[in-house]
Amino acid sequence: MKKKDYKFWFCTGSQDLYGDEVLQHVAAHSKEIVETLNASGLLPYEVVWKPVLITNQLIRETFNRANEDECCAGVITWMHTFSPAKSWILGLQEYRKPLLHLHTQYNEELPYDTIDMDFMNENQAAHGDREYGHIVSRMRIERKVVVGYWKDPVVQEKIATWMRTAVGVIESSHIRVMRVADNMRNVAVTEGDKVEAQIKFGWEVDAYPVNEIAKSVEAVSDSDVNALMDEYESRYIFLTDGRDTDEFRKHVAVQARIELGFERFLEEKDYQAIVTHFGDLGALQQLPGLAIQRLMENGYGFGAEGDWKVAAMVRLMKIMTEGMPGAKGTSMMEDYTYNLVRGKEGILEAHMLEICPSIADGPVSIRVKPLSMGNREDPARLVFTAKEGPGIAVSLVDLGNRFRLIINDVECRKTERPMPELPVATAFWTPQPDLYTGAEAWILAGGAHHTAFTYDLTAEQMGDWAEQMGIEAVFINRNTTIPELKRDLKLGEVFYR
Repeated sequence: MKKKDYKFWFCTGSQDLYGDEVLQHVAAHSKEIVETLNASGLLPYEVVWKPVLITNQLIRETFNRANEDECCAGVITWMHTFSPAKSWILGLQEYRKPLLHLHTQYNEELPYDTIDMDFMNENQAAHGDREYGHIVSRMRIERKVVVGYWKDPVVQEKIATWMRTAVGVIESSHIRVMRVADNMRNVAVTEGDKVEAQIKFGWEVDAYPVNEIAKSVEAVSDSDVNALMDEYESRYIFLTDGRDTDEFRKHVAVQARIELGFERFLEEKDYQAIVTHFGDLGALQQLPGLAIQRLMENGYGFGAEGDWKVAAMVRLMKIMTEGMPGAKGTSMMEDYTYNLVRGKEGILEAHMLEICPSIADGPVSIRVKPLSMGNREDPARLVFTAKEGPGIAVSLVDLGNRFRLIINDVECRKTERPMPELPVATAFWTPQPDLYTGAEAWILAGGAHHTAFTYDLTAEQMGDWAEQMGIEAVFINRNTTIPELKRDLKLGEVFYR
């Protein structure tokens, strides 16, 4: 999870109509707001105060400096007084990073006993922010608007969530996906326009022959494998299921070697996400299972059967949630099979092997079981059940002429009974608003069977990311109805064509 020490610039707009004393108040007030935001403990990144902006030239210079500063992930703007919006045009035209418009004011309550016209002229964010907001809308610039008092924790939390989205936007252009072999043959959803993805999102998607990475696996020393095996034994429960212990450990050691070889190859070539395909394993002894699970837990993105879109989205969402207090986890996921008993409906989520243990609830075990796909020896994998609670399942699909991001709110819970014969990690969730409507809406929107899943981001955050990227976002939630969804899909066809 290597990334820059990002910061966000706080830019306050004003003008010189009311004299230097007012401008001094504006500067002092905005500094206090920045100090309070940084001291709140709620923001994941530091806010940096910038001098009050009152001229076209200074606004333009500030926005261009923000563009050039690699550690600036976005700009927060606020109009303390009236700020003529034409002064912002050139700066906004040249600005290329995420933008948040904080619509607040210095005072929380009207000073009923002392208010006069001097106070009104100085404290007119209700006026100035509307002037500024108009020009941003007229220029068709995507931005986030947060409204409320700057000391309110609710407002601070909204700023914090936007910061994570903004970092996701910035870091998107740094995501490089390594494809080991190719996509699963004849599967539509794992395909897509990789050139357009680089244009839209900044993702680089490159293919490598499987045996090139297999050489990196073979080069791992036995001592390094043994050291990693010691770590496995300290962290996981070895469930031999009656197998000979030494034979079991040999299978697990294969995954340890794959993990180390893959990680070193990814680091050497500077990739942050990986896809594999069970149909082309070359010299690999096993389909990477435990190895991929551990790489995901360490922050790498992953997509199965060559699904590079899911791999990039998992990486992106791990970046957005990195360092989040109380984070419950993010993983690649796949819709497998339903429970259709009335009142107990849900989707059993899993994959052949590769689910990230960051979402695990309770102990994590290692099991070695046969796998019909891949035509290799029995692979080792981490086995667990997922946490309960709300989350989102996200699917980025290529519709041929454009991308669409589908975002479904889901509720994770435990299955009614254990599944001792199923040797894979699992989650069980019900999509909102219910299984029947949610599944129909997902299918109508063209959602894939692979998803990027997280407990720690909201649909709003991912929708904000999609807007910033200029692609359609389709929301499936508690308010979804099929007639309204069909209408929205038709509108999207017109707007995003």
